[in-house]
Amino acid sequence: MNLADIAALRLANQQLLDTRFTDPAALVAWMGAVQAQDFAMAKWALGLRLKKDTDAGVEKAIDAGGIIRTHMMRPTWHFVTKEDVRWIMDLTAPHVVKLAGTMYRQLKLDKSVFTITNDLIGKLLADGDELTREEVIAEVNKAGIETDPLRATHIMFQAELDQIICNGARRGKKFTYALFDRKVPAAAPVPREEALAALARRYFTSHGPATVQDFVWWSGLSVTDARQAFEAIRGEFETARVGDREYIFTGFSEIPKVPAKAMLIPPYDELTIGYADRRAAMDDAVAQNRDSGNGIFKPVVMVKGKVVGLWRRTEKKDSVAIEINPLSRLPVSAEKSLEAAGAAYARFIGKKNAVFE
Repeated sequence: MNLADIAALRLANQQLLDTRFTDPAALVAWMGAVQAQDFAMAKWALGLRLKKDTDAGVEKAIDAGGIIRTHMMRPTWHFVTKEDVRWIMDLTAPHVVKLAGTMYRQLKLDKSVFTITNDLIGKLLADGDELTREEVIAEVNKAGIETDPLRATHIMFQAELDQIICNGARRGKKFTYALFDRKVPAAAPVPREEALAALARRYFTSHGPATVQDFVWWSGLSVTDARQAFEAIRGEFETARVGDREYIFTGFSEIPKVPAKAMLIPPYDELTIGYADRRAAMDDAVAQNRDSGNGIFKPVVMVKGKVVGLWRRTEKKDSVAIEINPLSRLPVSAEKSLEAAGAAYARFIGKKNAVFE
């Protein structure tokens, strides 16, 4: 096995070659969790992995409650299914809270404050109302709790981690919050050892080949927890050494054949953000290019699982304008396939066509 093989297998396992999914929630369940702070592009990350869907269709699945958007790992926004969100958050939230501890102390936020704010926010949403952050924080402020922008952010953040709130349906272009217990079905707690194994199994199945260090990065768990999780499932997976790293993956009969066509990948996509070591996705020259954003922070053009450029979109009335910024030489076949990649994105967001500038 080499880095090209790893890239090919990741494309297949992440459902970017020949997906079998038509339902957004089923896809999110397969992935375990999908990073989602850039909401529009996170919907496209799902769209790329579905047989046929639209931006509106994905958002409908989110609004209907099958997919929950909340803070839960690393820490940042993620999509996760309503069936998985409780047990994953039970497992990962303590680590996220620990990471936030220094900021909480600086902002003079502690358990006594969060007890008050959680209770107040829960009561505000108890009747099924879905309120914007501004509406929630205005009520918290009326109760005498200081709510400058940074404190407000962390008050809402902790309410998510404490499973008081999660996303509601969007109101126009504004995001809302809903009561967690109204959106998420009640479920018995999952024993910690079982949860660790389940999360690792989900990650290595959908993201493999990957290393334990990759799982540590993706999950936000400690190295000790990650190794315990891996040891619990080791017998279910294959392993191979590439250089000085041990990769874990599901068995395969042959390395998938990856066509040399361009893919318009969103920022923070699991294909790049899902791994601590991104050598399989980027040559050294690209990784060292300041414009590349380490393959994470900007939308990237990928060919055979490798970052070869950046793309930027501008939506117009009936079309979307796409600008390509190459980071390395694009194969001729990839240049020819850009039009098809742009057309697929245009269809997803409900535009008639894509225009390359």
